[in-house]
Amino acid sequence: MDKDQHISQRFNDDLNEVHELVLAMGGIVEEQISNAILALQTGDNELAREVVARDHEVNGYEVRIEDECINILAMRQPAASDLRLVMTLIKSIADLERMGDKASKIADMVLAMGHGTRNANPAFLRDVGVMADYALNMLRRAMDALARADAEQAIAVAKGDEVLNQEYRSALRRLITYMMEDPRTITPAIDALFIAKAIERIGDHARNICEYVIYLAKGKNVRHLPLDQVEQSIQGK
Repeated sequence: MDKDQHISQRFNDDLNEVHELVLAMGGIVEEQISNAILALQTGDNELAREVVARDHEVNGYEVRIEDECINILAMRQPAASDLRLVMTLIKSIADLERMGDKASKIADMVLAMGHGTRNANPAFLRDVGVMADYALNMLRRAMDALARADAEQAIAVAKGDEVLNQEYRSALRRLITYMMEDPRTITPAIDALFIAKAIERIGDHARNICEYVIYLAKGKNVRHLPLDQVEQSIQGK
């Protein structure tokens, strides 16, 4: 019995350690996104270069966590909720890594734009800033839901993705209007459009993590289902 308890405790420790690594990875990704947007708004090329240089940290976390999860699957052969946790973590780090790539892409664009970011149309930066604040809030709340396996919060966060999509569509319409009214805005407007799309995709990845949390907490695969149907399903209606 003592041996079995020891093995069980070690298994729980392994799961907790990997869970903590995923949350730490989420914190780095959040910082990367925030710094990329700050570099854009201030024209800080040094900060942009730092974001690009730190992308390898995000990638390193993904590789390490994936290896740890594979070892757990091979050595522990988890079942039921433990297996769902491992699968949720594996899927979540893939989305976090892609968010990190988006942050690096934004930073690359800041460097490509050079000091022109300091003279960018304030309306362009305002649109991007609003979207970035919303996307970062989605990421924070998604990671909090993952930390607590909170399906209800995951649903609430996932619903916010449509708000972010609407912000993107509104920004797109404004950018097109600027370009039509003044051809000189075409280049900076296109740059802003690519950045806005990257932020919109960050929201999509945050929503994906929320779907994994629902799977973890409720054992239901809710991908590709309407959110109202998902909410009714997890509430047993």
